[in-house]
Amino acid sequence: MDWSAIGLSLRLATVVTVILLVIGAPIAYWLTFSRWRGKFVFESIVALPLVLPPTVLGLYVLLALGSRSPIGRAWAAWTGHGLAFTFEALVIASILYSLPFAVQPMASSFAQIDRALLEASATLGVGRLPTFFRIVAPLSIEGILAAAVLTFAHTLGEFGVVLMVGGNIAGVTRTVSISIYDDVQSLNVTAAHQTALALLAFSFAALSTVYALLRKPWAVAPVS
Repeated sequence: MDWSAIGLSLRLATVVTVILLVIGAPIAYWLTFSRWRGKFVFESIVALPLVLPPTVLGLYVLLALGSRSPIGRAWAAWTGHGLAFTFEALVIASILYSLPFAVQPMASSFAQIDRALLEASATLGVGRLPTFFRIVAPLSIEGILAAAVLTFAHTLGEFGVVLMVGGNIAGVTRTVSISIYDDVQSLNVTAAHQTALALLAFSFAALSTVYALLRKPWAVAPVS
């Protein structure tokens, strides 16, 4: 197995998960509690990576980060090198691609909170931020954990987006999914099978964890 690719994928998934939990929670909170009628536009934007082909998203991210783009030029002026085909580019692309996997579980969990609790907190003069950490987050811990697990697992298995934005640079942008592809292309099926089996086992464990967290036991009527 390509341990360098596995280590890079784990680092990428960890960074992306932490960032998406930080920025995804406010987005999920706003989408859940905002009464603005036009918020469906932002809901569509957040969910767009679910239906958009990875190569399409990767192409536009690559153009946005390229040397001719304002972002690419600003990055080059600041760091002295381009942004495309770097680990940082993988992080940006993965954040966009995994955004719905972080936002939607948290939004679903936030929606189950009794709004009377939030109104009572506001009546007592408690601000929105303290209310979130004291009421919303503790009552939504299952959704937050599910978002973290899904985001991590989804980022770990990305292929099309990371290949478009990062290429295939060993130790820099070669993730575990790209490593599997390389092994298949070079007819090293044994190595590809070992890595794929490990990724399959992890993905199954991640999904099992999510379903276990979100599982609601059926109410059983007492026997008379």
